Amino acid sequence: MDRLELTALTRILRAWEGDEEGVDLTDDVLDLYWVELGYDCLSVLQTTGYIERKFGILLDGEALEAADTPRRYLGLVNAELHRKSRDLPAVADRLCIKR
Repeated sequence: MDRLELTALTRILRAWEGDEEGVDLTDDVLDLYWVELGYDCLSVLQTTGYIERKFGILLDGEALEAADTPRRYLGLVNAELHRKSRDLPAVADRLCIKR
């Protein structure tokens, strides 16, 4: 996966919250702060841990602090996913892995 979509982020947040009927993250709320949407820092941290494990990425802690809205968070995650997908062929070449 080279992009995290808003619908997937919503599913992941709800899974950690245990709330099937949580706030719908739509384009209308992309710029609201997490707390305004009913998500605390623990929810975001759990979501981040899951995303890092699932996609094999590591998100910068300082950048995470600035990712205080869904739009900023998706931007951070997707930039890292893009970087990873861009760097993968170079790593494979260095290791002489045939694609």
